Parts: sequence; structure tokens; C-alpha cells
Amino acid sequence: MYFDHERLDVYQEAIAFCGWVGDLLSEVTVKAAAKDQLDRASTSIPLNIAEGNGKFSNADRARFLEIARGSALECAASVDVLAVRKLISVERVIPAKEQLVRIVNMLMGILKRFSGHAGSLREEEGVYLSEQEHEYEHEQEEMGEINPARS
Repeated sequence: MYFDHERLDVYQEAIAFCGWVGDLLSEVTVKAAAKDQLDRASTSIPLNIAEGNGKFSNADRARFLEIARGSALECAASVDVLAVRKLISVERVIPAKEQLVRIVNMLMGILKRFSGHAGSLREEEGVYLSEQEHEYEHEQEEMGEINPARS
């Protein structure tokens, strides 16, 4: 490895996600704004991790890691849009979202070390539900067994 950021697990996970996106985008033949946005946002994740890791001040480092985190969340939304528009299958979404959850969780762990306001960020480690948990919670809400305000 040539650079410090290449040793970061989150960077390696982001690069792997970028590879997955590249494969996916080559299969989506129609022109779609969400496709282009997924390309840009997925590229932004490792680029901002690398740039942030090269910063000397904690505030600068945290700013770039927060941008990477935002890009990961944007990727999750882009994948949802592609799926709801039936440009990709829902089955393809699940592993992508699981990978994005890992990336967001790793970034949150790093941000807690470098950012004075990381505790006030909305994302907390482990807040994402699996598809099955989400469906179960949704069913429980519909039956009135879970307080929707809690979610």
C-alpha cells in the first residue's frame, strides 16, 4: 500500500462498493438521474475518506468524513430510487444497503474520535434495520402494536 488511507477498512469497503456500483451501472442501460447520482455519490465516498485522512486538523478531517457519510446515505437513497423505478431488482438492493450500513457505521466510529459534534449527528451505529426487521416493524405498526412515534 502506498498511502495511509489505503490501510483504512472503511476506505477498502468504500472502494469495494464503488466496484459494485460500476458493475451495476454497466447493466442499467437507460438514462436516469438516479443512476448518474449513484455514480457520483459512490465515487465521493472513497475520495472524501482519502482527502480527510490526509488532513492534519481534526476539524478538517471530520468535515471530509462527514461528506463521505452523506455520500453513503445518498447512495442508499439512489439505490432505492433505482429499485422503485424497477431499473434494478430489490434483491440487488439488500447487499448494497448492508455494505452502506457498514460504511456509515465505520465512518461514525471514526467521526466520534475526530469531531467535537459527532455525538449530535443523527446517525448512530446500528440504527439501520434489516429488510426483514423493517417489514416486521411496519406490520406491527399497522396492527397498532408499536408506537410509530418511537421510530
